[in-house]
Parts: sequence; structure tokens; C-alpha cells
Amino acid sequence: MIRLCFLLAVVFIAGNIAPAADLATTEQMFREGNYAEAEASAAEQVENGIWNERWSRALIRSQLVQGKYKEAANVYQSVVNRYPSSVTLRMLGIEALRFSGAGRRQIETERALVFQVLQSTDLRNASRDNLIAAGRYFTEMGEDARDILEMFYDRVRQSSPNFLEAYIATAELAIEKGDFNVAGDTLQAAERIDQSDPRTAYLMAKAFESSDAGIANSSIQRALEINPNHVPSLLFLADAAIDREFYDEAEKKIASVLEINPNHPQAWAFRAVLAHLNGEFEKEKQHREKALGSWAANPAVDSLIGLKLSQKYRFAEGAEYQQRALAIDANHTGAQFQLAQDLLRLGNDEQGWNLASRVAEEDPYNVVAHNLATLRDRVQKSTLLEANGIVVKMDPLEAKIYGGAVLELLSEAREVLCAKYDVEPNAPIVVEIFPEQKDFAIRTFGLPGGAGFLGVCFGRVITANSPASQGERPANWKSVLWHEFCHVVTLEKTNNRMPRWLSEGISVYEERCQNKAWGESMTATYRTMLLDDNLTPVSGLSAAFLSPPSPIHLQFAYYQSSLVVEFLVERHGVDSLKGLLDDLGDGLLIHDAISRNVGPPEKLDAEFAAYACKVGNAFAPDADWSDEGFPQRPTSESLAQWLVDHPHSYKGLRTKAASLVAAEQYQDARVPLEQLSELEAMTAERGGPMELLADVYKELGETELEREIREQIVSRSADALPSLKRLMELEKERDDWDKVALYAKDYLAIQPLLPFAHDLLAEAAEMRGHPTMAIHPLMALLEMDPVDPAGLHFQLAQTLSKTNQNDEAKRHALLALEEAPRYRQAHRLLLTLVQPAAPQSKPAVPQPNQTTASEKGSQP
Repeated sequence: MIRLCFLLAVVFIAGNIAPAADLATTEQMFREGNYAEAEASAAEQVENGIWNERWSRALIRSQLVQGKYKEAANVYQSVVNRYPSSVTLRMLGIEALRFSGAGRRQIETERALVFQVLQSTDLRNASRDNLIAAGRYFTEMGEDARDILEMFYDRVRQSSPNFLEAYIATAELAIEKGDFNVAGDTLQAAERIDQSDPRTAYLMAKAFESSDAGIANSSIQRALEINPNHVPSLLFLADAAIDREFYDEAEKKIASVLEINPNHPQAWAFRAVLAHLNGEFEKEKQHREKALGSWAANPAVDSLIGLKLSQKYRFAEGAEYQQRALAIDANHTGAQFQLAQDLLRLGNDEQGWNLASRVAEEDPYNVVAHNLATLRDRVQKSTLLEANGIVVKMDPLEAKIYGGAVLELLSEAREVLCAKYDVEPNAPIVVEIFPEQKDFAIRTFGLPGGAGFLGVCFGRVITANSPASQGERPANWKSVLWHEFCHVVTLEKTNNRMPRWLSEGISVYEERCQNKAWGESMTATYRTMLLDDNLTPVSGLSAAFLSPPSPIHLQFAYYQSSLVVEFLVERHGVDSLKGLLDDLGDGLLIHDAISRNVGPPEKLDAEFAAYACKVGNAFAPDADWSDEGFPQRPTSESLAQWLVDHPHSYKGLRTKAASLVAAEQYQDARVPLEQLSELEAMTAERGGPMELLADVYKELGETELEREIREQIVSRSADALPSLKRLMELEKERDDWDKVALYAKDYLAIQPLLPFAHDLLAEAAEMRGHPTMAIHPLMALLEMDPVDPAGLHFQLAQTLSKTNQNDEAKRHALLALEEAPRYRQAHRLLLTLVQPAAPQSKPAVPQPNQTTASEKGSQP
């Protein structure tokens, strides 16, 4: 703000107008990617001495995009004295000088000259171009982004609402700072003005990349339709291909960029990333040197390489690259913040949080840094639980309620999975559980969002959503944490060198190995996807996790990956799987590791496709799965006719059952649901046929049939909360307290934050004569704002006294009396607890006229 105040009185007028037709034609050549033609056209005008700086700018831009940095610098130096007050020209000149090898001192001199121009009185007659360039200058100098928006870009837009460059500059700044909402709104307005510039479509893709894959994909394709040689768009696709592990495709896009600009630093940085991922470290070094060849002090090169490695879970290597970038430019905000995130993901919390806070202070418009710095205060209030090399950070209230169960589950996961995969982590495993989804998303992704993610593992750091953040039917937190801890083990074994599909596939597979109800299981939808074009070849399976067409496609990617792992173990044994992981850890590429342990990847693709077909066809083989000709909007009549013609139609029976249940015609709904059961087409997903049938039996009073179907549901589903609740009620009615306790524990693995299951678990423990098992549920109930805290403290005191924990029993008896001073039963219990114990060799025997302490307590 300090250096911007003098601009508040700027008057906006149009800049010099060039000969419209010739310049417009040249600019159109540039927009369409005909850079050499645009360069030739502009060069002719500049050489002819045409007195118009826009020709010089057009020439420099055409040369810069082709990597002709020295030529561009020469043009700049030859024309700048003609147009000394052009901030736009000077900013282009700084870019040309940087990439042509100019030293730091020369660049600083050029920057100082820009500032001198900005201070001059000539600014009162500044052109729109110069004001946008001034905003970019102050952005580069680290001024407050909000001030730049207000004092430059917004003012230009207000005075010239159809000036496209102001919208582009605004969007670029918003994207840089992580404010994608502002960027998206700005670009939508820009495209109402002009859709012929590939930059607006490209920036639209950047703005929606993390939130709407459909918009991002269509936008980047539109940018390349306008300009097939648009370098930022080609690099966008290379970036996306690296994320999807389509490395050959990424190399093709990189090669396309280098045909246009053989010296492009980002293209060479991407090649360095690919070389690192391929274990070609000498090539990595060479590509990095090429990326820095034109501008050796470019911090963006190392920062980009580090970012891409971190996105591949190579956080230690990524952090090293960010430190290299900061050694070049200690004030590089992007490198500072990425290093902060890397450190947090490596478990170096103090350094990471401090660095993130510093970035937020120095760059207040950096949305991601602000979010993370704000979250720090809430994280610091977490309760820490530690055991067996595991550190859990939880909300204090949640830690009291189920923190012990979390530690117990994670300790078991460590014991089971580390032994199975021959891994022994040499540093603590940190697990952070967030009661608010937005906090989880900010900690994990830097921005609110991330809907659908229950947990994420970064290696030795796990972040997870607690049941409090997930609504009425949360996921099974035990299943989630088992899944994420398996990632810890496999990432440790492979030194974080494994494809996404294999990592997720093993974790889902290990969920099912631990508990048959956990993990993804077969559904009618999955059957269809196994047998149609949705089945992805194993070699391309990682891409299915990125930008899936729908949430169900993402879930299917997890399921298919787990089937691949299941197939590998069945066909080749778990030792082959472990050997594959060892080879990845040693630096082999996934194709080579597969070839060495299970056979050629092409053979694996073919064999798994046959296996998937077998699995799909084995599900309800007698059902009719065809739906060709099924009425689009079925009526009762058309549905009835369909079922006459297709009596075993899964879709027909399912549709009819759902319709009848919705109409509360339960007796009629029973028929198609039982037919599905006979066809072995019942599945336990939420709202699936099994849940429908259980509800039908309940409504019809068929208690035993209802119990049977609900038992099947909970044996197949990890989050069958309604069925577990109903089973507890049914088993309590017939005094089967063993089953009440069993179902209560399963219920608490899904929803530990409501009193229902804690209450029943405590009651079951009492009824079975197991007072020790009642202690924790009673203590959990005390944390849930109970209606009768005095009664609960008394009940806990009684239970503790039965387990000889008399000091704690006294404390809770006193707490009961604090809540209700005239609580007679609590008085009696307390007197019993304070009665001194008599020597065991001489038991105290009351005389006929004596009164015991307990009897005194019974007197008013």
C-alpha cells in the first residue's frame, strides 16, 4: 500500500491507437499460435521505424514465446529510449533480460526505472495497458494483492468495462493467491466480452481445476482449439498427464512445447520430474540445468519440480527442491508456502506451522496460507494421545469419548500390517482427526472442499474426518483409519514410490482382510461396470482416481484396484506382492516391477480383464441383467408388462420394490424383494435391496425375518447404522446381552458421539456381570451433557467400587453429591467407601448393639 497511494488520482484515458488492420492481423496471428508469422510481421514494422510502441511489444512477445530471449532483449534495448514512459514495454523488457542472462544488478536497475516512471507526473495520462502493467509490477514486488486489485485492475474495469486485459490480470492474480471463486467469476465476465483469446479459456481451466473437472477439461480443449500452440495450455495437459501417471503422454506435450520454445524452463522442469520418477537422476540433473539455462536465478524451476514431487508423495525430495528455490530467492512466496506444507506432511509441525504463518502475514491475500494459519490455533488446542509410536491429535471432547479406541485400533493396525509387509517405521506416525470437514480439507488440501474424502495419508502423517463432520450416517472410522494406516506401511516399504492404484488397492484389500464388512464390496452397479467399458486396464488405473466422471466412478476405482490386488495375491501369492513393493522401493518403475514379480504388464491387463469378467458374472448369475427396452418413465402398467416378459429382471424387480415401499405397500413390496433374494442379488449398500427388505419385514411385524436380514446387512456393510441400532433393540427385548454388547461395539465404530450405544454397552456389561466393561461407556456418557449427571456419576461410582477402584469411586460419589446434595444412595455408597478396611486376619463382626457404617448411611 505504501508505494501505491500516489496513484489514487490517476486519470484513465485510452493509449496510443495503432493502425488497426495491420496490428489486429498480427495480434490475431499471435493468438492463433502463428508465432513466427507474427514475429515477421512485427519485425517489419519495427525495422521500418513505425512510431508505435505496440509493434515493438508485439515483436518482443512473439520472440519470448519462441524462446528467442536474446533477440527480445536486443529489441527492447533498441526501442526503450523511444518509449521511456511505457511500463508495459519495460515489464516485457525485464522478462527478456532475465531469460537472456542479465545479472541481478541489471534487473534491479530496470525495476528501479519502472518505479521512477510510476512516480512521474506522466502517470496522470497513463494508458490502460500501462496501468495493468503497473499492477503486475507491484505484484512482483510483493505489494498487497487487494490494493493492486482495487487501485489498478478494478479501476480499469470500471472505466473500460470491455478491456479484456484487466480481466485477465485480475484472474491471474486471484489464481496465484488461491482465490478461485474470484478468478472464476472474473473469467466468466471476460468471456462475455471476448471468447477469442486462448488465455481466458486456459485461466478458466486453472480456476476450476480443483473443483469442476468438466469445466476445466472443456476449457483447456477450447483454448487449444483457438491456439493449438498455446504453451500454457500444453503445459497444463503435461501437468495433468504427470498426475495421472501417463508419463508417455506428458512427454509428448512437453516435446510439443519445446518445438515452440526449445528453452522453456517449465517444460524442462517437467522433464526433470519425469526423470526423477523414472529413477534417472543424472538426467534429472541435466534437465534441471537446461531449465535454468536461460535464467540461472529462476526460483520457479526448483519450486515447480519440488511441487510435482510432493504431489507424488516425495515430500522429503520436494522439500529439498523448495529449499533450493529459497536459496535463490528467499522471498519466493510459492516456495515458502510449499515448503511449509511439505514440512507439515513430514511431521515437522513447528517449522511447518511457523513458515505457513509467516507467509500468511507477509501475503494477506494468499487464501491457502491464510486458511492454514487460521487452522493452526484450532490444531494447537487438540488433545495428544500417544502409544506404540503413534501420536493422535483429536478434539479434546472426542478424545475423552473414543480416543482410547482410536489408539487401540491403530496399535493393532501397526502390529498386523507391519508384520505382514515386513515394515518397521523408524519415526512416529501422526494421526490428526478433525471434527469439522472444512478443517480437514484445509489441513489436507489447503482449501475448503474435498467432499468425499474421509482420510488422507501423506506417509507418516494421516488426516481424517471424525464422525462429527459426516452427518447422520458417518463412515466407519475404524475402517477408514485401518485403510490409511495401510498406506503408511506400503508407502514406507516403497519409499513413497508407488502408483495410486496399487496404494489404494492394497488398502481396500487389507480392509476386507481385517473385517469382511469393511472396504468396497460387490454391488449391482459395480457388476455392470466390471463388465462394460468402465473397466480400466491396470496399466492406466491410477488415472481413474483423477477427474472421475462421477462419484460412483471414483468409488469403483477403489473397488477395481482392490480386485487387482486380490487377483495378484490369489494368482501369485502375497510374497509376490511384497516383492513388487520392494522393487518399487529400490527404484524400479511399476511396469518393470510387475514384469519381475507377476509377468508382463500386457499379460496382467488381459488376465485381470478375464478375472473381472468372472467376478462380475458370478454375482447373481440367474438374474436377468439386460435393460434394453426398459421404460424410461415406468408406470405400474409398463413395469408389470416388463416383468411379465422379464420375470427375473434385476432392474424391474428393484424398481418395483422401491416404488411399492415408497407407497407404503409393504406386503406387495415383499414379493419382488424376496425374488431378488432368491436370485442372490441382494446387496447391503445404503438404500439397497437388503435395507429395503429389512424395513419391509419391520413394518409387517416379521421380527425374526427382520433380524436375519439385518444380521446379513451388518456382516456385509461397514456403516449399517440403522440396522445395528435396530438389532440392539431386538436383542435387548430377548435379553441376549452378549449380542447387544457386540452390536454396540460395532455401532460405536461408526458413531461414537451419540449416547445410545454407550448406554446399551454399559447396561450389557452390568447384565453380564462385567463391571470393568461398563466403566468406559459410562465415562463417555458423562462427556455428552447427560440429563441426569448425578445419577450417572453414582452409577459410575458403583461400577468402580465393584472393580476395587475405590479412590475413583469416591470421587464420582462426591461429584454425584455435588450435583444432588440430598442423594441418599450416593451418601450410603460414599460411607461404604470411606469405611476403613479391617485387618483380614481379624474380620470385623458387628456386635448385637453396634451399627455398621453402611447402616448409618441408610438413616435419614
